[in-house]
Amino acid sequence: MKFSLNHIVEPSDILLIYEGKFNPQTTKSVLLLAERNINSITEDAGIKRKVFNILVECLQNVVKHGEELENTDLAGTVPVLMIGREDNQYIIASGNAMFTENVAELKSKIDVINNLDKHGLKQMYKQIMRNNSMSEKGGAGLGLVDMARKSGEKLSYNFSIINDQLSFFSLKTAIPRQIKE
Repeated sequence: MKFSLNHIVEPSDILLIYEGKFNPQTTKSVLLLAERNINSITEDAGIKRKVFNILVECLQNVVKHGEELENTDLAGTVPVLMIGREDNQYIIASGNAMFTENVAELKSKIDVINNLDKHGLKQMYKQIMRNNSMSEKGGAGLGLVDMARKSGEKLSYNFSIINDQLSFFSLKTAIPRQIKE
């Protein structure tokens, strides 16, 4: 079974897609290519900045929290990152394998974030910054909150079971092409 993000937008609307292992060199290359693609579109500078910032957050989540899989039986579960454009929004999607035992906690965090309004997200962001409680992988959940704040939209996610130990986590963030007041 192959897990991918191709179903999120039409192939003609994809600005960038990368599927494979992320290391410092590929991460740098993906960011440079994404920046070039984003800068080539005619769009408000604020929207471009949001798209790029959310892309960086997605990429950091995949790099920090994705599980390295060496098992060739699990081919097709490599990390993936995509930027797409629809009529009224940009889509940034990412996917990576994670331990199934961590799914409930991540789902709970995203659900809490999705239930907050703009003010609630700001308060949560400040609280995380004050508490500075990092996980063993170096994250405090700040990236997800920041993505929701910058996009002004709910985070869309899915967990697909790979086997009894692993799941494939896909995350989709929509960034409206119009700046909200």
